[in-house]
Amino acid sequence: MSADIIDRGIMLTGGGALLKGISQLFAAELKVPVLLADDPLDAVALGTGVLLDNIEHHRQY
Repeated sequence: MSADIIDRGIMLTGGGALLKGISQLFAAELKVPVLLADDPLDAVALGTGVLLDNIEHHRQY
């Protein structure tokens, strides 16, 4: 996972992702690319829906 973060960066979701300057702060401190979800307020709910639609696949983890 850490190699993936170094290569691709992190994606900010949720209301906190909308805080002014937060993505720049994370990028500067973490030295990795930081992306903002297209719709950060709905991204968490949509991701949870995807997880629940595929819950049997994820139970093994």
